[in-house]
Amino acid sequence: MSTIARNTLYLTAASIAQKGISFVYFTVIANTIGKGATGDYFLALSITTILSVVSDWGLSSVLIREIAKKPEDAVRLTRTTLGLKIPLIVIGALGSVGLAVILGFESQVVYLVALATLILAADAISLTFFGVLRGLQNLRYESLGIMIGQLITATIGAISLFLQPALPLLIIALFAGSFWNAIYSATRVAKHLGKKAILPMIDKVQAWIMLKWSLAFALASLFVKVYSYVDSIMLSRLLGKEAVGAYAVAYKVTYAFQFLPMAFVGALYPGLSSLFGQGKRKEAAEVFDNAIWYTLLLAAPIVFGIASLADKILPILYPTYSESIVPLTILIFVLLPLFVDFPIGSLLNAAHRQATKTAIMGATMVVNIIANAILIPRYGISGASIAALISFTFLFLVGLWFVPKIIPYRFTQLLNHALPILFSGALMGGVVLLLKSQLHFLLVIGVGAVTYVTGLILTGSLTREHGRHVLRLIGRKPAAPIVPIDEEV
Repeated sequence: MSTIARNTLYLTAASIAQKGISFVYFTVIANTIGKGATGDYFLALSITTILSVVSDWGLSSVLIREIAKKPEDAVRLTRTTLGLKIPLIVIGALGSVGLAVILGFESQVVYLVALATLILAADAISLTFFGVLRGLQNLRYESLGIMIGQLITATIGAISLFLQPALPLLIIALFAGSFWNAIYSATRVAKHLGKKAILPMIDKVQAWIMLKWSLAFALASLFVKVYSYVDSIMLSRLLGKEAVGAYAVAYKVTYAFQFLPMAFVGALYPGLSSLFGQGKRKEAAEVFDNAIWYTLLLAAPIVFGIASLADKILPILYPTYSESIVPLTILIFVLLPLFVDFPIGSLLNAAHRQATKTAIMGATMVVNIIANAILIPRYGISGASIAALISFTFLFLVGLWFVPKIIPYRFTQLLNHALPILFSGALMGGVVLLLKSQLHFLLVIGVGAVTYVTGLILTGSLTREHGRHVLRLIGRKPAAPIVPIDEEV
C-alpha cells in the first residue's frame, strides 16, 4: 500500500471514529442540559474557535510543507514554530475573552470562553507536533491521538453529566482530550527527532520568513472560521441563546459528514501537486473531473436522505428540539457545494493560486455576514441556514469560475456529472417521502439506498472506469501528503 493510501486510510478510520463518538457525545449533552445551556456551550466554543486562528497563524501549514521539502531541517523549523506560537497563544486567549466582553455576553459565557482558552492553547501545541509528523509522512500517530482524545473527552464529559451536569466541567472534558493530544504528539516528535525538538527557540531570520509564508494560510483560516461560526454569534445577539442551541443541533448533524471529502483531499491535493510539478495539466484535469464526480456521489444521498427524513430522525435523537427540523432540512443542502468545493480548493492550491482561494474565502465571509444580518431577523434560525447555503454556493461558484483558467475544463463536464447524480438523489428523496409514513424509517433508508444506486446505474453515473480512476488517485505517491486538519467543536 502506498504512503498516501496508508495515511488516508489511517485518518479516514480515525475521523469516522472521532465523528461517531463526538456526535453521540453532543447528542447526550444537548438532551441533558437543554437548549439554553447548549447555546452557551456552543457559543463559547465558537468564539475560541474563531480566535484559534491567532494562536496558530497558519504556521502549522507552513511547517508541514517545509518539513516535507526538507526533513533535515525539521528540528529547527519545529523549535522556531513553537517559539512563535507561545506569544500567539497568549494573544489568542486574551482576544477570545476580550471579544466575549466586547460583544456583551453574559458573565457565564465570558467565564466559559476564558476556560476554553485552555483548549485553544493545547490545540495550538498539538497542531504543531502533529504537523511535524505530517511533514514526515506519518499520520498514524495523529489518527490514534485524535481518536483517544475524543474518547477521553466523551468519558469525562459523560461522567460529569451523570454526576453533576455543569458547563465548566464539559469544557474541562474537552480540555482533557486536547491536553492528551498535546502531550502525546510531543512525545512522538521527541521520539523521532530528539527531545531538543520540543524546546521552543526563536531564530529571527527563520521566524520572519515563516510569518510571511503563513500570512495567506492565516487569512484563509480566519475567513473560514468567521463564516462558519459568525451565525451562532449573530443568533445569540438577535434571538438569544436558546436559538443558538437549536441551531447547534442542525449544525452538528450537517457537519458530522464533513470528514468524508476531507480524508479524500488527503490524497487529492498532493496528487494534483505532483501532476502540476510535472507540467501534466491534462492529467490534472482528468483527476479533478473524477474528484468532482466522487464528491458529488458522496454528497447527494446524504443531502436528499437527511432532508427527506429530518422530521423522523431528529425527534428520535433530539426529542425537545423540534424547531431544529426545518433549519436542518435547509442546512443539509450546504453539503452539495461544500463537498464539491474541496476539489476546487485543492486544485487552486496545487496550482499555486493560494491568494485566489484566500480572496474567495474573504468574499464568502462578507457574503455570509450580510446574508445573516438580513435573513436572521426575518426568518430566525432558518435564516441562518439559508445564509449558510447562499455563502457556500457563492464559494463554490466563484472557485469554479477560475478552474478553466488553470486546467482544460468545461462547465458542461460538471453538469454531465451533477445532473444524473442529483436526479438519482432527488429520486431517492422522493421515494423516501412517499414511504416514510408507511414503513419504519430504517427500512425506508434501505429502500432509498437501493433507489439511489439504481438511479446511478441507469443514468450511467456509476461505472467501473470511475472506480479505477479513484483507485489510481489514492494510489499516487507524491512527496508531501497534506491532509486538511479536522477541528472539532
